[in-house]
Amino acid sequence: MSECNHDCSNCGSECASRQGNSIPKEPLNSMSRVGRVIGVVSGKGGVGKSLVTSLLAAAVQKSGRQAAILDADITGPSIPKMFGAEEPAMGDAEGLLFPAESKSGVRLMSINLLLEETTTPVIWRGPVIAGVVKQFWTDVIWGDVDYMFVDMPPGTGDVPLTVFQSLPVDAILVVATPQSLVSMIVEKAVNMADMMHVPVLGVIENMSYVRCPDCGREIQVFGQSHIAQIAANHGIPLLGRIPMDPAIASACDVGEVHTLAIPDLQPAVDAVLHL
Repeated sequence: MSECNHDCSNCGSECASRQGNSIPKEPLNSMSRVGRVIGVVSGKGGVGKSLVTSLLAAAVQKSGRQAAILDADITGPSIPKMFGAEEPAMGDAEGLLFPAESKSGVRLMSINLLLEETTTPVIWRGPVIAGVVKQFWTDVIWGDVDYMFVDMPPGTGDVPLTVFQSLPVDAILVVATPQSLVSMIVEKAVNMADMMHVPVLGVIENMSYVRCPDCGREIQVFGQSHIAQIAANHGIPLLGRIPMDPAIASACDVGEVHTLAIPDLQPAVDAVLHL
């Protein structure tokens, strides 16, 4: 097989790049309406996608819009913990599910809301996991939602492909960290979005710096960040820098992520609200 150059004009292969948005999207149930769908992605794990997803959803909810999170990270779910959602999701007689609701009103659906024990590992193969993600879209009574955030698993495998092909994703946000791997991380995520014909709103840098409690100086623990230049090289904006802050970790640990205020994340919130 020859290497794909992503130019479909002279190619007869029916690959994911060609199909893009031509694959029929999965329908919502009749009791749900979702305005905008935003995927939160990265080319590798451990960069803070779930944190960014939670912060954005909480900020959008505070703005007076109804926010929701579809936790597509089936094998590593953390969204319910961040919002303090401990009660299991309930269903109706038709087999449809109701999302959990955080203290601030953000609607949530995650595999951890369906397990008897939150520490039970999900040991499923890719197609099964992808099927569950689709069911979170089709079989959950989301109600009237203005902005839905999809917390993606890392990489470019089954689940991200399922989300891009099956859900009407309006745009993605790429989460990265200051390490030297950032260029590859951003490029992988941006290239996949381009192949699937989904716009990239911008990049958010997590663990960007530590602020000195005495003098207020920004200490760049991972070295000089080049994220602004990398984003510019891809023609996308840098929409926020989140510091390493014990207060953020503490709020997430006790299920109070909605109480956090990250001023540097406001450009990302504005970009979402202007979709």
